[in-house]
Amino acid sequence: MLKAALHSCQTRVDQTLASYLDALPGTAPALKAAMRHGALLGGKRIRPFLVYAVGDLLAVDKTKLDRLAAAIECIHAYSLIHDDLPAMDDDDLRRGQPTVHIAFDEATAILAGDALQTLAFEIISDAESGLAPADQIAMIAVLAKASGYLGMCGGQAIDLASEGKSIDLTQLTQLHNLKTGALIRAAVELSLIAAHACERDRDALRTYAEAIGLAFQVQDDILDITSTTEELGKPQGSDLDANKSTYPKLLGLDGARRTAEALVADALSALAKMPYNSQLLADFARYIVERRV
Repeated sequence: MLKAALHSCQTRVDQTLASYLDALPGTAPALKAAMRHGALLGGKRIRPFLVYAVGDLLAVDKTKLDRLAAAIECIHAYSLIHDDLPAMDDDDLRRGQPTVHIAFDEATAILAGDALQTLAFEIISDAESGLAPADQIAMIAVLAKASGYLGMCGGQAIDLASEGKSIDLTQLTQLHNLKTGALIRAAVELSLIAAHACERDRDALRTYAEAIGLAFQVQDDILDITSTTEELGKPQGSDLDANKSTYPKLLGLDGARRTAEALVADALSALAKMPYNSQLLADFARYIVERRV
């Protein structure tokens, strides 16, 4: 069930992203090609999946979810393009393929990230989206906050400042709640807004999103040690090479695994408070800590 749902999500969001990118005029062909490379390179599509899964749970129209899924994946793709740059993580591989600055050049990669970020807001704010104007404003605010100083960018800044230093567990958790967790929470929040969800469902699904957002990063830290470069699609041990603080480094490998399992338990407990069949979201929470890539 989960495998089929993930595949369906990947297909839908890739088709939606491709349609938006194909519709762009050919004014700057290298930039357009770089945007396609960064956005359609593959990947698990975790954030779009959450948009679809939560939206389906709360009976949101699928065409609205297509837009929201594409928008949040544009933000995620932009962040990865910039993360890979020489001034940041300096990675040559992403999902087993050359990173955008390697496939094109550094200046084009910067512009591709910038253009994908702004495309996300264009997608949500489109007058033909079928979304209510008040919902569009709320969605734009959620995505902007999750992407900027109070979210992903702030977390990345803390991450860069922490390289070569020892930070404690509280600081590490704050870093990843911003760098990784904020956009995962935003994916759920976009569907909550579209559904005009009640307070009970909002509380439960926000708790779920916070737990799996952190669990995702804990598992990433574990995989950086236990998986191969071929499995990861990027250099194995890159966090260790950068002398970053990670959950296995602070807690040990077994301690990190216990932390991930505890977070999944929190997520499942939150789902149990809703009167819906949330099996797909429960399976996804378990997948987060069982995946090998």
